[in-house]
Amino acid sequence: MIPLQPSIPKTASLSLWQIIPLYIGSVLGSGILLLPGLTADSAGPASILAWLLMSILAIPMALSMGLLSVRFPHAGGVSYFVTKAWNADIGMLVGWFFLLSAIMAVPIIALTGAGYAAAAFGLGETGRLIITVIIFLIAAGTNFFGMRLTGSVQMTVVIATIVILVGAVVGSIHAIEPSNFTPFLPHGWISVGHAATLIFWCFLGWEAISHLTEEFEDPGRDVVRGTIIASVIISLLYLATACAVIGTGSYGSGLSEVSLIHLINLSFGTPGVIIAGIVTLFITTAPAIAYTSAGARLAYAISKAGYAPCQFSLLHSIYQTPVGGIVFLFCCFCIILAIYISGIIPLGALIQIPNTTFILTYSAGCAAGLVLMKDSRAGMIVSAISLILTMAIFCFTGWAMIWPALLVLSWVVYLKIRK
Repeated sequence: MIPLQPSIPKTASLSLWQIIPLYIGSVLGSGILLLPGLTADSAGPASILAWLLMSILAIPMALSMGLLSVRFPHAGGVSYFVTKAWNADIGMLVGWFFLLSAIMAVPIIALTGAGYAAAAFGLGETGRLIITVIIFLIAAGTNFFGMRLTGSVQMTVVIATIVILVGAVVGSIHAIEPSNFTPFLPHGWISVGHAATLIFWCFLGWEAISHLTEEFEDPGRDVVRGTIIASVIISLLYLATACAVIGTGSYGSGLSEVSLIHLINLSFGTPGVIIAGIVTLFITTAPAIAYTSAGARLAYAISKAGYAPCQFSLLHSIYQTPVGGIVFLFCCFCIILAIYISGIIPLGALIQIPNTTFILTYSAGCAAGLVLMKDSRAGMIVSAISLILTMAIFCFTGWAMIWPALLVLSWVVYLKIRK
């Protein structure tokens, strides 16, 4: 079993107003760049209903992770919850699910943002790769110097992101035409359900903060408050952006995948191209920081539990940060980037691979919530709703299910050798 008291020294006391940006930064990611246009293309103006539905369902998803984090603050996050509910072998498998997801997710997020920025500034593919590496360095560097710096940087990034998104929506009001909202349901109700499954990816990320609750000033008070406030802000941003995209007709052939960029251009004219490049960097840097932070602390916890190399548990002598995990993650980011450069696996395929392990990590945490929060009716309800939702979405992951299946098989072999 993982020790109840984690051995990473507490290096910061994050206030509620630092916690909220961490939550927002872990959830509000590159999906905002793509999905408002893609869902509008799929379901027309009725995609707004899908955004509204997922905004409501995201609350129990977020609260299930938040309530568990209050009761069991630990660097192991979801893997620790699963260990408490069942055993260390299962818990550490879930830990590796999340760790491998973060290893792939950060390069994908960075490449997406860097691609938009490079296009906006005319830097080409070389510029895209340089920007990607810079995002890696920012994510690793801020975590290297401690959670207090990470929280401050994340706050700055998230505030800038919110300001730009709100500016884009408000600035586009003059271009919104009521006629763009009719017909409201051009492709039937099934299309709304399909749009909702796409939107689900925009609300993943709550589980990442479960690794950081040790650093909170008052977890019992601030986790639930921070979760609710952040979920409301995120939902409002998504809904406002989706409405603006549909109202301005910023979707369809050649526009759906860059709908946000088109919206910003409508709002700010020629300078909008530069602003569009900047906003993508902010939007992608925030989750890169959050996932690097969570992944490094998880690597430390897995190592301490004896399920990963001992080098992962190295702490910096001054900042007391999990430098072993940070170095491991940074090296993995560079390897994934090299694979992308080689062309062996295209970006589209890379994106689908970590989705399955992210969903299973979340599902395992929700299942653990049903075991660990039997004395809490609210905890049982939100865990049950979240488990049903995440498993339903997992059924639509297709060929990418092969990835977690291979990991489970490898884990069984590892445990037999280990014992």
